[in-house]
Amino acid sequence: MGILHKALSAFGLQVKLSDSVKWTDRRGHSDASAERVTPRSSMGLSAVWACSNLISGTLSSLPFEIVQRDDAGFPKVAGAHPLHKVIYESPNFDQTALDFWDFMNLSLELRGNCYADVSRDSRGVIKALYPIQPDAMSVRRLSNGRIEYRWTSDGKAFTRLDRDVFHVRGPGGNALGGMSTLQFGSRTFTAALAAEQAAASTFENGMRPGGVLTFSDWLSETERAVVDGIADKYIGAANSGKPFIAEGGMEFSPISVSPEDAQMLETRQFSVEEICRFFQVPPALIGHAGSSTAWPTSVDQQVLMFTKFYLRRRVKRIEQAVRKQLLTPEDRAAGFSARINMDGLLRGDPASRAAYYQIMSQIGGLTINEVRALENQPPVEGGDVVRLQMQNIPITETGEA
Repeated sequence: MGILHKALSAFGLQVKLSDSVKWTDRRGHSDASAERVTPRSSMGLSAVWACSNLISGTLSSLPFEIVQRDDAGFPKVAGAHPLHKVIYESPNFDQTALDFWDFMNLSLELRGNCYADVSRDSRGVIKALYPIQPDAMSVRRLSNGRIEYRWTSDGKAFTRLDRDVFHVRGPGGNALGGMSTLQFGSRTFTAALAAEQAAASTFENGMRPGGVLTFSDWLSETERAVVDGIADKYIGAANSGKPFIAEGGMEFSPISVSPEDAQMLETRQFSVEEICRFFQVPPALIGHAGSSTAWPTSVDQQVLMFTKFYLRRRVKRIEQAVRKQLLTPEDRAAGFSARINMDGLLRGDPASRAAYYQIMSQIGGLTINEVRALENQPPVEGGDVVRLQMQNIPITETGEA
């Protein structure tokens, strides 16, 4: 059993998905450490905060579109489709699309699952998606093969079948749910929390280590009460530098601790790199230079690796979940699909965007007006003609050109 279960059981929350036969009690999970790993406590670690926010923020800021392939097989944005407005602009009355997908992606990264209650109108058309706290969700497979979801929100109990709950599963491929990063990385997060707590206690004490009080004789009850009060009088950063008076045969011997030990630099640095491995985020992208050689030295290469190998899987997971669960069989047959437009990553990189447009224009991949449309510029006359550079032609034909 994992420490996450023990931490959340105090609040009556459920965190482990049930098996296919019966409901699973998601409580009672112990660990050797006294530090508790919960979604809230883990986000207190700067590395967890940075990694999870980097992934969820990047994905939620990209345009999420419903597209339809034309007769030639090319996808075009289907803005008229009713689901497009829901996932692209306004999932529900309270949230923007970025808010909604940020919540969903963050839940997916930390808990391994994200859920949304699907609201339909009288015709069965999806009109809204309402996010559900994954900690409150219980999942099981019924005898007829359907998947049932149960959760509680604002004191009300809800029971839905798979048609009415949008469920994106994390790593693992289990139909009932994915694997939680907090659960499987609990020991790493526990060690990191313990190191942070130890460092905080050291600095709270003014970076002054403890010491040993030595007495020549056994203490009387009165003397022992006096000694017990010394801790309250001299411990703490506010009492740092206060003169200590030793009397009655008392001697104080401080325990020396080096600045390196006080800050536990190596331990905390290793914890950051371990957390980055769990979230598949290059350390440089969260502001950690590190000393590990497991990542490319170039930041550009780390960004490319992060985009190609780590974000791509997450993007496909969400796209396919939307296509399978929210689009009807008729929609899929008509060529409708969901797309997270990764081109949005070029928006903050003008140099890479210009190089991309230049190459695509030279090979005839984009017309001038298509490039201008991507840059929110009006079309120009003659800009719809596909152009190719003339090169590698015989020198005798240059005049004709």
